[in-house]
Amino acid sequence: MKQSLLILLAIFFAKISFASPQVPDYLIYKNDTIPTYNLLVEQFLPQRGKDNGHLFGLSFRNSIDGELGGSFNCWRGYQAIYKIENNSLFVCDIIDCHAIKNFDKQNSKKYLQEIFKDKVKNNKVFVDWFSGLISFPIRLEDNKIVRWDGVFEKIYLFETALEIDKGIINKISDVENYTDLKNGIDRLTRDSINSIVFKEVQRYKWKNLDKCDCSEKYIITIGGNGKIANVIMPDYQTKEEIEEFWDTKKEYNYCIKSMKKALSKLQFDIIKRNGKPMEENVLLEIWFEENGVIENWTY
Repeated sequence: MKQSLLILLAIFFAKISFASPQVPDYLIYKNDTIPTYNLLVEQFLPQRGKDNGHLFGLSFRNSIDGELGGSFNCWRGYQAIYKIENNSLFVCDIIDCHAIKNFDKQNSKKYLQEIFKDKVKNNKVFVDWFSGLISFPIRLEDNKIVRWDGVFEKIYLFETALEIDKGIINKISDVENYTDLKNGIDRLTRDSINSIVFKEVQRYKWKNLDKCDCSEKYIITIGGNGKIANVIMPDYQTKEEIEEFWDTKKEYNYCIKSMKKALSKLQFDIIKRNGKPMEENVLLEIWFEENGVIENWTY
């Protein structure tokens, strides 16, 4: 159920991403209040059961008190504030949207009680439902955003990462989320990756174009090692779809294999999340003209 909620959140945020980047939560760390892009309260919410479509269902239309209209960049209706004490992670406040500089402590106590009930101890809640990695940016002049999903998650070049086991912090480390390989292709500018991939497709010596039309939309996965890990056609993911829309499976396989061969020599620098190498998908849509000219139709 936890996974289903997070998937629904991702779908919901994706639908409003073109206009509504979302505000972060905050973490109090070494007397500093730092934005953090980790939805930890949401992972607790399924334990509450049904709530008749109010704030902590999936309506996200009102503030936490259910009275005020929600902000376009705070569709959850609230923000959470966490803090670290004695190697443990706590939720210490739940605030109305954009109230970080001047929030009502009494309202925060009420919100904590409403959400967590008997889990509230000494006006805070031990985050014992979460295990995994969270991170937040290090305050440095030359720090920069390496990746942003356009809605919520931001990955910074330099971050502090916390390894957490059921609310207990086992390790705190400063990490760099980018490895500049000696012969690697720069990935700090994400917009340039599509053009780099397309140029490789143009250089490739395509054969049998008179028999196989590979004009399609492709998703290209750059693996954690910076090499091309996989190529798929997102519109044809099942055997039935391939049989329905392609003359033969051989033609479909030819296009996939040719695309992989065209990109096989690429070596990109390595992007990381929480200090660990991550995969990244690149969308590429191409069109083959009858004269063999290849056009980039990616939008």
